Amino acid sequence: MTAFHQDPPILPHAFDADPLLQEYLARTLPPEVLSEISPELRELGALASGPLAAQQLAERLVEPTLVQWDPWGRRVDRIEPTPLWREAARLAARHGLVAAAYERRHGILSRVHQMAMVYLLEPSMDVYACPLAMTDGAARTLLDLAPRALVERAVPRLTSRDPARTWTSGQWMTERAGGSDVSGTETVARPDGEAFRLWGTKWFSSATTAEMALALARPEGNPPGSAGLALFYLETRLPDGASNGILVNRLKDKLGTRKLPTAELTLDGALALPVVGLSGGVRAISPMLNVTRTWNALVAAAYMARAVALARDYAGRRRAFGTPLRARPLHADTLAALEAEREAGFLLAFRAVELLGRAEAGEADAGARALLRAVTPLAKLTTGKQAVAVASDAIEAFGGAGYVEDTGLPRLLRDAQVLPIWEGTTNVLALEAQRALAAEGAAEALAAEIQERLSQARDPALRPAVQAATGALARARAALAAGDAPEVREAGARRLALTLGRTLALAHLAAHAQWALDAGRGRRATAAARRFARNGVDLLGPAGEDLEDSALLVAAPDA
Repeated sequence: MTAFHQDPPILPHAFDADPLLQEYLARTLPPEVLSEISPELRELGALASGPLAAQQLAERLVEPTLVQWDPWGRRVDRIEPTPLWREAARLAARHGLVAAAYERRHGILSRVHQMAMVYLLEPSMDVYACPLAMTDGAARTLLDLAPRALVERAVPRLTSRDPARTWTSGQWMTERAGGSDVSGTETVARPDGEAFRLWGTKWFSSATTAEMALALARPEGNPPGSAGLALFYLETRLPDGASNGILVNRLKDKLGTRKLPTAELTLDGALALPVVGLSGGVRAISPMLNVTRTWNALVAAAYMARAVALARDYAGRRRAFGTPLRARPLHADTLAALEAEREAGFLLAFRAVELLGRAEAGEADAGARALLRAVTPLAKLTTGKQAVAVASDAIEAFGGAGYVEDTGLPRLLRDAQVLPIWEGTTNVLALEAQRALAAEGAAEALAAEIQERLSQARDPALRPAVQAATGALARARAALAAGDAPEVREAGARRLALTLGRTLALAHLAAHAQWALDAGRGRRATAAARRFARNGVDLLGPAGEDLEDSALLVAAPDA
């Protein structure tokens, strides 16, 4: 008797087997642009699902290492990244994963081209999107705020396509006193001629192998709180190659993103230059956060696509109770729910990408800029939560094999779990979205966007999706307009933000479904819109009751 061995899932071609990506690009890009970039996207899709994915699995147990001392007792603090990270760095430079946004060969759609490449490659690059996102954000921040000399020194390197010349950048904000609350920053900046020296500790530094970083510090004598912070530029090495007063204390032992060398740093007199003034540092990092949060949403969409692609392929190979899993109604229903989530998340992420590209090209009016400020946190927080849920259910779809490390599947969930955390947790971004929507015209711009997209969905089959989004929007607008006490508004901020994010995603999915019908692309997107609406859009509850219940449920046992 021949023993049974289950076939593993095989990744389909990341570009050719993704109809949503192809539909979106055909709908969004001019035909000549699509024709120009499609060969490269097809090449990257083959690379991501073939050699890169194979290397990623082969290096499953390989992690970065910290070498603190050389054989002769000198402190070197050198981090050795994995072989895949070195290859990802070369690929990122050659294909312009940062540069494409700044070359602007496709005008306001350059960001769409850039992020389509990232979407294809990142699930096979072991979170190399993290340093790329911070590099992109640093380039944007320097271009917007820094003096010309600093721009001319750093930006050409941050946006270079030459692997031997390109730089990456770190983003050193978090300290022991707090994460998103940077008001307790303890790093001090002391004058040294025309420059400054930084002294302090950074508790999380994700791009520790970078050639430069942007860091928050408090110039000596400045007042406490966030108002007294300034944004500084520093290079990690001095011209002679020696460390620029940066000590790597240890690498973090993390749940996921284990190929990403996240470190605790001591700044021991690091030479730095102010980016813009000697205060207002928190405000100065806004351009960076707009970029990195957009990357976060895009990476969440990419991870969902990878998880669903693997689960879908396995469902055609695995037989249970005499039939392939894909033919079992309950399993098919489960995968359909995941596909609907990933399609909605994809369109929400790329809407943030489009708005960012339009603003950078100077083609956004006041309403579009207000919309960008609201959509960016909504897209990030919504897709971050989706990515974790989709990865979890996709792993469950493999049964016990999904829980076994050498299949490579658990990494999907471990790496996805960071997406609701870094660049602002769900709660932090919910409050930020609430503030953004309180600005003049922002709530109206978001409502108009949702209503305009829903008005495009004319097919009767889309009516349930339109009705679900319309009802959720009405409830969300009522919540925004209500004169609730501040503590009531804060208690409901998370549910309000997720409701608005999912409503916006559904509106874009419904509009895309109508385009697909009109273009003869079939009814898959229609099914996704209907299913996403049934997955749940309106998460709001009675605000007063929420606050009362919270007080009871989180009270100390003896209260």
